[in-house]
Amino acid sequence: MDYNKRQAKIEDIPYITSIYNQGIEDKIATLETRLRNVDEMKEWLTSRADRYKVLVIEDQEGILRGWASINVFNLRCCYSGVGDISIYVERNMRGKGIGKLILNYLVETAKEQNFHKLVLSTFEFNDVGKNLYKSTGFREVGTYINQGVLDGKFVNITIMEKLL
Repeated sequence: MDYNKRQAKIEDIPYITSIYNQGIEDKIATLETRLRNVDEMKEWLTSRADRYKVLVIEDQEGILRGWASINVFNLRCCYSGVGDISIYVERNMRGKGIGKLILNYLVETAKEQNFHKLVLSTFEFNDVGKNLYKSTGFREVGTYINQGVLDGKFVNITIMEKLL
């Protein structure tokens, strides 16, 4: 199946919100516990600096199946070339190659925006995610022990990076 990759539009927010909330519910992609609503996500999208792109991937019927974003890593000027990334794929589309497509598109977009490095945080137990990131050139930097709480238990967070 062919997919279209493009920059997100305000009309995509209901899909982006739904996919993000699946990630929260499934507890595999984020430590967030509170589901988001469309108005919150509209504010998130419209308040971003232009350099910090949100990208989407849609199927041939125009249905959004995943999204990814380049986020601020640190507000200090010396880190302006480093982007923190997020990636979310619709629950029933995971494991079908969409993550790799959108992640590669995100890397190319980051280069166009003059980032020299991308970083991400993932659960230590998220082997599927770590394998995806490694397949696109990310490497493990280290692991934060007891970095966050999920379901009342501490979880370890693996940090990964890719030099562009």
